[in-house]
Amino acid sequence: MSQTSSAVRVLIVDDHAMFRAGVRAELGSAAGHPVDIVAEAADVDEAVVAIAEHRPDVVLLDVHLPGGGGAEVMRRLWTSMTAAEAPKFLALSVSDAAEDVIGTIRSGARGYVTKTITGPELVDAIRRVSENDAVFSPRLAGFVLDAFAGTIEIAAVDEDLDRLTEREREVMRLIARGYAYKEVARELFISIKTVETHMSSVLRKLQLSSRHELTRWASDRRLL
Repeated sequence: MSQTSSAVRVLIVDDHAMFRAGVRAELGSAAGHPVDIVAEAADVDEAVVAIAEHRPDVVLLDVHLPGGGGAEVMRRLWTSMTAAEAPKFLALSVSDAAEDVIGTIRSGARGYVTKTITGPELVDAIRRVSENDAVFSPRLAGFVLDAFAGTIEIAAVDEDLDRLTEREREVMRLIARGYAYKEVARELFISIKTVETHMSSVLRKLQLSSRHELTRWASDRRLL
């Protein structure tokens, strides 16, 4: 889509090139409010450099990134830019876990939507965030309300999850939801063997012995 004076300037940050290409195609073909994709980035360092160089209005930000994750991108920007200079951040993630949603919002994002969102819905979310509105996928807004109401003990959840790498967390959530190994591999763009390796590590670190125990563990912590 060609840039116009009213176009929202967007930076796409995601470590999967195929996903970035898909988002670019969806935004480019969506009718309605224009979106100008000014750049892409695949990790934290690239994102920080691209934001400084291109000064986008909105950063479409994956939560789990090489180099520290989406929260690290925002942390670095808050130390080098004023609130007026900084872009708005909209998280776009495969994860809809409570601690990811709340942690990302606490780090400074204006919204959080999942990767099941449609192209027109994403365009609308970008526009609303650019206008300083707060945007969430329907189920996720409840997590934020519960957190501020004190009904989710995020500190306790974080202590358990700190044992896992970001990739192990992604595998853990999908397996706990009942995904087959081949479905996890397809979702995360990794091999089935890698999924098996991560799963073994997850069970060992959490001192669990089966998928059934993992599902119960995740359900008790509202991670599903």
